[in-house]
Amino acid sequence: MSSLEDIKFTNLLKSLGEMESALLAYSGGTDSTFLLKAMQISGIKSLAVTAVSEIIPQSDVLISAQTAEELKMEHRVMRTEPLSRDDFVSNTPERCFFCKDDLFSKLKIIASGEGYSFLLDGTNTDDASDHRPGRKAAMKNGVRSPLAEAGFSKREIREKSRQLGLPTWDRPSSSCLATRIPYRQRITRESLERIEKSEDFLRSLGFRKIRVRNHRDVARIEVGAEEIDLILTPEKREIISGTLRSFGYKCVSLDLEGYRSGSMDEIFNGSKDLCSRTDT
Repeated sequence: MSSLEDIKFTNLLKSLGEMESALLAYSGGTDSTFLLKAMQISGIKSLAVTAVSEIIPQSDVLISAQTAEELKMEHRVMRTEPLSRDDFVSNTPERCFFCKDDLFSKLKIIASGEGYSFLLDGTNTDDASDHRPGRKAAMKNGVRSPLAEAGFSKREIREKSRQLGLPTWDRPSSSCLATRIPYRQRITRESLERIEKSEDFLRSLGFRKIRVRNHRDVARIEVGAEEIDLILTPEKREIISGTLRSFGYKCVSLDLEGYRSGSMDEIFNGSKDLCSRTDT
């Protein structure tokens, strides 16, 4: 790691130490696990809280609990109900704001009631270039983002995580299941369950980078560029098509551009990709 990156980590630990206590919105992913480890090293009073709801893959919740246990950090799960909010299920481009605002509001109550001075999340510097209404919710609720404040990019977080021996250093990015549904297509419990079952099945076949975009009755599969040849083999095509159809999809397609984190947000950068249109 370069001297500049060493300085960033030293500054991160110093910043955390000055907080004395903090509650972390913990997803169990690469960024938040790196921050949780830094909180441990800094020695501050820490609590990691993971949201649980229909929009969070169950595998993510299990990984978060397992990783926090391995780090010997205090951890709990908190139930949220995003599907009870029409401003969320109506699925406008501001959808994430309503979910995060509800989450951070609840976490603030826990932090205040249990004596944690700060509420943190795992935002890094790369996130600034994405469409992230959730950042507005973080700012509204006074959430701090120590990784971004210290200047850490995703690449730097992965490298330092590897050096620290964290199991999440090369974990593929994850996100809530609602991100698989085009904007303004209402979010339903049934569609979320179908997406999760489909992605779990594809992972069981060995695919690592995977998204199943839910265009009503059409499943648009994204896999890593290095895995496209594998998914196109006759054997894989047949079993994947048959299984996803059994989950309720009428048509199963493959996106030849491959996996792209946030591909549903391509409408915000001038993309002409019809797959990302809100009226699809």
